[in-house]
Amino acid sequence: MSKDNGSSARPAGNHPGNTAGLDPLFVLNMHRNFTGVSATAAAVVRQQQKHYALKLVGGPLPGCPEPIGFRQAVKLSRIRPPGRPFHIWHVRRNPEMRAGIFARDVLRLPVKLVFTSSAQRRHSLLPRWLISKMDAVIATTPAAADFVPYVRAVAPHGVDIGRFHPAESRSDAWTATGYPGAAGIATIGRIRPEKGTDRFVDTMIRALPSLPGHTAIVIGKAAHEHTSFLNTLRTKVAEAGLGERILFPGELQADTMPGLIRGLSLLVALPRYEGYGVTPLEAMASGVPFVASDAGWFETFSGDGAAGSIVADGDPEAAAAATLEILSNRERHQAMAQAARERAASRFSVAAEANAINTVYQQLWSEAG
Repeated sequence: MSKDNGSSARPAGNHPGNTAGLDPLFVLNMHRNFTGVSATAAAVVRQQQKHYALKLVGGPLPGCPEPIGFRQAVKLSRIRPPGRPFHIWHVRRNPEMRAGIFARDVLRLPVKLVFTSSAQRRHSLLPRWLISKMDAVIATTPAAADFVPYVRAVAPHGVDIGRFHPAESRSDAWTATGYPGAAGIATIGRIRPEKGTDRFVDTMIRALPSLPGHTAIVIGKAAHEHTSFLNTLRTKVAEAGLGERILFPGELQADTMPGLIRGLSLLVALPRYEGYGVTPLEAMASGVPFVASDAGWFETFSGDGAAGSIVADGDPEAAAAATLEILSNRERHQAMAQAARERAASRFSVAAEANAINTVYQQLWSEAG
């Protein structure tokens, strides 16, 4: 095993495609949309595929192995793997927990289920029951660990600092995105009240008149039930006369996101609730400071203001003031950008997350052995 993440998974030679002798691992991704959970899972899988005979089950993830179907996963899990008493299935959502419970308890396959939980609030009845059936639980924060049983480890989500990195020229990177203006500000996530998309729009309506040359973009998809919410935001932008400066391009392909983010001057995340929140980390790794609400784990990311500015309750007026303070002071912006990258690399790398997860797998196998 290489020393880059400290896992004790058995090595299989130098060729990355050689999985002979590697420990078995199935990672389930049964969600049709690419979400924050998908992004964090993909980052970990890209680390783990170097060290495990890994099968991705369900939908594709960027930079990860081609997925297989659930039936094929069942077929491959029928027999105990060489040298191990069971396969590990790593699940992160309700449908994946249900599929794993069916495979283990109904089909009687030799599998153990590991679940990652990031919610910093009490789960509803069905998720609580599903989580109670897991063999091990990994929480992303100490706060999340308070709401779930069987927690084996606290493993904060990390960011792939190789995939997300600063641009050689931020202005050139922004120009390459094709969006207008000389600089960009973005919020990234589902368009809905919980994610604070309206707060971002209100913030930009206040800030952009003092930021000539800046364009604001809302990256994300509105579900059918939030169409009227999106239309209300579009109307508000038009009435403010900013229809050409606050854009709603919708959901973008995952493989385009690193290039987009490194071209930004600022990321703004103002959710009303967030279990963890990975977009500020992706921005930090890209050398982009952020303004965020006091939700998720954003305050910890910020390093007491070194990498980002936290505003109470995601207040748009305060967020606009923080935005102007950062973007109107070139020296401060550069210092925050540098601190953001350094902090992401030193404290929030995905290699550290993968290491903590791999340790849980090894504990399960050792206890059974």
